[in-house]
Amino acid sequence: MASAKAMGQGEQDRFVLKSGHAIPAVGLGTWRAGSDTAHSVQTAITEAGYRHVDTAAQYGIEKEVGKGLKAAMEAGIDRKDLFVTSKIWCTNLAPERVRPALENTLKDLQLDYIDLYLIHWPFRLKDGAHQPPEAGEVLEFDMEGVWKEMEKLVKDGLVKDIGVCNFTVTKLNRLLRSANIPPAVCQMEMHPGWKNDKIFEACKKHGIHVTAYSPLGSSEKNLAHDPVVEKVANKLNKTPGQVLIKWALQRGTSVIPKSSKDERIKENIQVFGWEIPEDDFQVLCSIKDEKRVLTGEELFVNKTHGPYKSASEVWDHEN
Repeated sequence: MASAKAMGQGEQDRFVLKSGHAIPAVGLGTWRAGSDTAHSVQTAITEAGYRHVDTAAQYGIEKEVGKGLKAAMEAGIDRKDLFVTSKIWCTNLAPERVRPALENTLKDLQLDYIDLYLIHWPFRLKDGAHQPPEAGEVLEFDMEGVWKEMEKLVKDGLVKDIGVCNFTVTKLNRLLRSANIPPAVCQMEMHPGWKNDKIFEACKKHGIHVTAYSPLGSSEKNLAHDPVVEKVANKLNKTPGQVLIKWALQRGTSVIPKSSKDERIKENIQVFGWEIPEDDFQVLCSIKDEKRVLTGEELFVNKTHGPYKSASEVWDHEN
């Protein structure tokens, strides 16, 4: 098995952030990772050469991720060679809750610091909010106040970089107006079935690195079974998953594919040392019927009481 270093020879296996820190190009996503999480994390790091693990408090598995990280470090992997991302959940998006939320995450992950801390969604929810939310469960979000507290985490060395997730261009511009430390990373749903060009271009303009989540689409729009993707995969003698991950890398984004199968975890990082030819890359870019898979509707939309009465409002009518 190629080592992480060998995999990156002569090409980009990491991206450099504004801060000067490097984010590995391929990370292990852990959303809905289930009971095998600790094993998957350990396998990804010690056997497949991953150096980036992406998780979140809301996934309810940070203790398991922590066990996997600890096992990998006990097997000889140095903490400084790992890149760990977590996210603050909507119920904690109040200035006084930011530090306690991070402290919980650090405790669960058994770490002294994390590399990247993201705002999971730019909406504040009441504790115990329903899905979809009931009247009064979506609260006013003090974005500037929360960000100031996140900046303090960087200054105190608890977090190396801070960033955002599921933002619109409108919200990003609002944040940039008041931020002393601009977001290092913006994590968004991105795949050939939802290129999300508007936010991608805005991030490029401001030097914000983009991480693509759901790179294979989702169960309802699984791009691994798309005939266009299959055709390119067959031509290159790669799996559809590898082609979709490579598409994200060639576009200039890091990517966090998720799998709980050892074989798939190993396969998903075999994306170095080859390229998707330009004409095939463009064919993948022209897949029709683009639509967002994760709309946020069930989390934030209350069609009667608002404040968001449609998914389009959640995304500031940008798409």
